[in-house]
Amino acid sequence: FVTLGSLINFCDCCMAGGTSRRDHSEVGSSYIHFNFTPDGNKTTPSLIGDVPRGVLLDQKPIFLGGQGGMVGPLQISYGNTIAAGSILRKDVLVENKLIISSTPPAGVLDYGFNAAAGVSRIIGHNVTYLANLCALEQWYRHVRKMFFEHQEFGRLIYEGALEKLVMAKQERIKRLQAMVEEIPPGRHAACVCETQGRPACELHTAVNQACDVFMQSFDGECEGQRERFLAAFAQHAGTCSDYIATVQSLPESARANARAWLAALVETGVGRAADMVASLRLFRKKSKG
Repeated sequence: FVTLGSLINFCDCCMAGGTSRRDHSEVGSSYIHFNFTPDGNKTTPSLIGDVPRGVLLDQKPIFLGGQGGMVGPLQISYGNTIAAGSILRKDVLVENKLIISSTPPAGVLDYGFNAAAGVSRIIGHNVTYLANLCALEQWYRHVRKMFFEHQEFGRLIYEGALEKLVMAKQERIKRLQAMVEEIPPGRHAACVCETQGRPACELHTAVNQACDVFMQSFDGECEGQRERFLAAFAQHAGTCSDYIATVQSLPESARANARAWLAALVETGVGRAADMVASLRLFRKKSKG
C-alpha cells in the first residue's frame, strides 16, 4: 500500500507500510531519492520500512513530504512523517515521529575526494538491503506462490516476480563492487578479514565473498521457524484465494512466527556478510549501540 506522487525520482528504494488503499504510505510529489554519491557511485539503496514486518500489511504508514528528498543510503522506520521540503541525510530508526530536517549553512568549502570515506556505513546499508531482498524472495517462494496458482497467468507472474528480485540483488551487488574497486588496497582502515581461521584478505576480496552470500539460496535457512509459520498459515488460509484478506486476518501468533522467520533470515544474511568484512562488523556494532 504505497502511493507515489507525481514528478518523483525514486530509484533504488524498497518501501512498505500502510494497511489499506486509504491508510497508505506515500511519496509526495516532486520527491527525490538522491541515489548517487558525490563521486558518482550508485551504492545508495534506501530501506523505507522493512520486509519482516512490511509483508504482513499491518504497519503504520510512512509519509515522505512533497518537494523533499533523502540522500541514500538510508533507513526509515514505520509511522514516520518527513515534513514537506525536508532533505533527509540520516537514518530514522525511531517510529511515529515528525521529522523536520535543517538546511546546512551556505558556504564554499574545500572538498577532497576520498574513496574510503563512510565506506563502513555504505557497505552496511547495502548488505542490510540485500538481506531484506532475500527475505522477500523467501516470502514469495513459500507464501505468495500459493495465491498466484489461483489466477490466470499466475505461474508466469510468479516467475516474473522472482526474476525481478534476482535482478534487484544483482544490481545492488554490481554497484557495491564497483564502489569498492575504486578504493586503493590498504586505503581503508578496517578492510581486512581475519575471522573463523580464514587468512586476512583485502576489502575488495572480502566484499566479493560477502556479496556471494546473497546470490545463494536461502531455502535451507531458518527451516524450523519457517515451517512453524507455514503450518499456522496453511491452517488459517484454507482454500482462500484472496491474498490480502488472508494475510491481514492472520492471528497474532502466526504474525509473530512470520516476523521471527523473516527477521532471522535478514540476520543470517547480514551476519554471514559481517563474518567476512571487518568494517561491516564495526558498522553493526555502532547501529545496535
